[in-house]
Amino acid sequence: MRVVKAPAPPPEGVHDPRVGVIIVAAGASRRMTGEDALPLDKVFAPLAGKPMIAHTISAFQEYPQVGEIVLVLSQDNLERGRSLVAQGGWRRPVEVCLGGPRRQDSVKVGLQRLSPCSWIMVHDGARPCVTQELLQRALEEASTTGAAIPALPVNDTIKRVQDSFVLETLPRETLRAVQTPQVFRSELLRRAYQGDLDEVTDDASLVEKLGHRVKVFLGSYENIKVTTREDLVFAEAILRRRATP
Repeated sequence: MRVVKAPAPPPEGVHDPRVGVIIVAAGASRRMTGEDALPLDKVFAPLAGKPMIAHTISAFQEYPQVGEIVLVLSQDNLERGRSLVAQGGWRRPVEVCLGGPRRQDSVKVGLQRLSPCSWIMVHDGARPCVTQELLQRALEEASTTGAAIPALPVNDTIKRVQDSFVLETLPRETLRAVQTPQVFRSELLRRAYQGDLDEVTDDASLVEKLGHRVKVFLGSYENIKVTTREDLVFAEAILRRRATP
């Protein structure tokens, strides 16, 4: 028997909990290959009985503060995504739109489609194992500074390399591997996206360029980003274990 949890209350310090979500899934899946060595579209790869992106959408559908979701896809997946949403039976509206050539371009498109809200969560479509607890924690942490990102300590030794030779060994005590969702006050993220979008790999980088402090909090080791076929196996195990009473 499934246990239905009571809706999570708005995090302390969040006076207006309206949350808009942008799920970015417009990448080319260059590192994902099928058994025939041909590229495999990871966004719709089968995972625990559903397309991977359906798990990602469902996680945000279940979070009570979310009012609207914008799903940003590539041209090849646009119609498939619209069909998935039409058949999904989700309560909260999901708009499917075409992304841009880079991640930051896709997020900017998502911002243009998102209705007015107080907070914005930006999440990788390839992170289907995100939990309600992580979403709640992300909004709580963002409430203190207006910007928060989950991250994990780096356990491996990291070296900066050029032309196959080590330039330096970086102190891993100060390094973090950043995850999503990244959470921002709406006006802050929209202002950040009015600037130069070059040379950034995540949304927090743009907010940092404004001189705004970004809070870093402990992410989840299960919140993996599916990049390879091996990652699909790990994600499948995580989701099936959660579904087992």
